[in-house]
Amino acid sequence: MNILNVFVDAVKEFCMSSGIAQMDWKYAAMIIIACVLLYLAIAKGFEPLLLVPIAFGMLLVNLPGVGITAHDAMNEVTGKLEPGGLLYYIGMGKELGIFPPLIFIGVGAMTDFGPLIANPKSLLLGAAAQLGIFVAFLGALLLGFTGPEAASIGIIGGADGPTSIFVATKLAPHLLGAIAVSAYSYMALVPLIQPPIMRLFTTKEQRMIKMEQLRPVSKIEKIVFPIVVTIVVSLILPSAGTLVGMLMFGNLLKEVASTNRLADVASNAMMSIITILLGLSVGASTSAEKFLNMNTLGILCLGLFAFIVGTTGGVLFGKIMYYASGKKINPLIGAAGVSAVPMAARVVQKTGQEECPTNFLLMHAMGPNVAGVIGSAIAAGVLLSIYG
Repeated sequence: MNILNVFVDAVKEFCMSSGIAQMDWKYAAMIIIACVLLYLAIAKGFEPLLLVPIAFGMLLVNLPGVGITAHDAMNEVTGKLEPGGLLYYIGMGKELGIFPPLIFIGVGAMTDFGPLIANPKSLLLGAAAQLGIFVAFLGALLLGFTGPEAASIGIIGGADGPTSIFVATKLAPHLLGAIAVSAYSYMALVPLIQPPIMRLFTTKEQRMIKMEQLRPVSKIEKIVFPIVVTIVVSLILPSAGTLVGMLMFGNLLKEVASTNRLADVASNAMMSIITILLGLSVGASTSAEKFLNMNTLGILCLGLFAFIVGTTGGVLFGKIMYYASGKKINPLIGAAGVSAVPMAARVVQKTGQEECPTNFLLMHAMGPNVAGVIGSAIAAGVLLSIYG
């Protein structure tokens, strides 16, 4: 009889410790959300390199009892320190603000600043597209978010995932999951969100404009550019120095012939590794308690609004340049001023060719596109200098 009781107690303990016994509607809802994101990434191709790790991290953290994000804790019985879960340690790279700057090294190593150097006016379009950041920032303040929280939410408008994560970890870590999911979701939806806005604010005649070929950019210009930008931005706005500096360092590796091997590692192996680690750790920050609340809904709405405003700002400033240049600049390239590189530039190319199949706007759009990366990092630096 004692043996039977021991067996029954063991079975009860096993059942009570299972994830099924701990499951509630919040966990179930988050598991469904994670599976939907995985479906969008895998079946629909929405930023799979980013969304698959994030969604799978979200799935892992919302499986009850797994303990994959558990913190180090002192065992009250043994008095020994019990180690935390795997994603707790991986997440330290996110918490300490290490992963986003490393991502920027890889982005820099894959970026050609030639179109921006050849047409410096592209900087203005990249700046105009950051309007969404500050509109979302003000909107978040009106909705009752604190200054640091509003600053973190506003960066979503730049369509720059790593920068959004970097700012959120510094200013509002409790909102990181919602901000990261919002930023990367809207980055993935660039081909759906931007074209209607571009058509709304431009005429068929304007979309058909063919721009003159950009001048050739020398290798010396490409080498000097990242050095000068790093010095100037860091001296004027030190808080932006980390992101801009790592972006320019990666680009310098690409442009210097003797460091091509380092650029290859940065843009391939390192970029892939950091993307996996960052995605998993960001997904692991979306526990049911942190994610299922009205703040998350507000952040998702503000993120979409910010992205729309950013695209609109770029296109409208493109129209100003269209008239100022004597109708030589296609205003569509202003939409590429958001930081989604090179997706936004490709959307501009596709939209232009829908009106005129022989119109090639890709290289012209790449100028504002890479300017947008710099612009969002500078905007982040401004907000960090105020609230950091």
